[in-house]
Amino acid sequence: MFKNLITYRIGEGWQTDAAQLAEQLAKEPFLACAPTQPLAVGWAPPRGVEHAPLVEVIDGHWLVKLKREQRLLPSSVVQERVEELAEHIEETTGRKPGKKAKKELKEQAEHELLPRAFTKTSSTQVWIAPAQGLLFVDAGSSSRADEVVTLLIQASPGLSLQLVQTAESPAAVMAAWLMDGVTPEGFQIERECELKASDEEKSVVRYARHALDIDEVRAHLTSGKMPTRLALSWRDRVAFTLTEGLAIKKVSFLELAFEGRPDVSGDEAFDADFALATGELSRLIPALIEGLGGEHDFAAGAAPAPASVPAALPEPTEAVSEESPPW
Repeated sequence: MFKNLITYRIGEGWQTDAAQLAEQLAKEPFLACAPTQPLAVGWAPPRGVEHAPLVEVIDGHWLVKLKREQRLLPSSVVQERVEELAEHIEETTGRKPGKKAKKELKEQAEHELLPRAFTKTSSTQVWIAPAQGLLFVDAGSSSRADEVVTLLIQASPGLSLQLVQTAESPAAVMAAWLMDGVTPEGFQIERECELKASDEEKSVVRYARHALDIDEVRAHLTSGKMPTRLALSWRDRVAFTLTEGLAIKKVSFLELAFEGRPDVSGDEAFDADFALATGELSRLIPALIEGLGGEHDFAAGAAPAPASVPAALPEPTEAVSEESPPW
């Protein structure tokens, strides 16, 4: 149901219920790209069924979906057409197009080529937990999450969102977990991590399918590298990767989480999967935030604690080879 989660705190004063939100989103529905339209963005039914609700409500949790369609027009194809048009002008007038004319030719080329361009469709899910005052965007990048959040705020008057930050730096806490092997109750360090130096070289060490409770890892931490990503599991029910920015990536539900899930299909399967995902994650995320020192109180005015280097250990004598592809 979810692969990545970026967490936001919903500001006080937002009184919209699910029905009102659906009406608000219906003012900006997804409509496929017109022939000369490069990008279309709008709200679509989370079930993927035409005329289904724009806001699904299951066990008190809401689900909405932003859909986008983009026409793929390679710059090389546009440039080739611009050169053809420019050559034609030079042949017929004896003059080479200038900078301003070239810009107009580019616009003309794009207008001609867009109707023949392939389209790419993608969607981003938003999970809203009104009782907890939290909103989660299933996005792999902060830029995509920002796009979704901006459009949601525009659609729903009174909605304000603040990225959740923790009292302690995730990088510093992950470093401490790796140093002493002690994690909050229920959490287990798995076999992947990324460590990055803060100096000018920004050297990176990545481990994949590798034990992390070794002196080699601790020595890298002591020499100044800090975790940017760490694979974890929670109560043998959910596996995920935590980033230094508090993003939760590569979410997967383990076998134990599926015990008791009804054997259903169709709409019932959608409901069951959403209930399972929100049920597990709504327990995991507060536990994770608590393990990172609790949620930072912006009203208090103090900044979140910065990352710090762990206690000293001898520096590594050899660099660890990178055996896995980049994250």
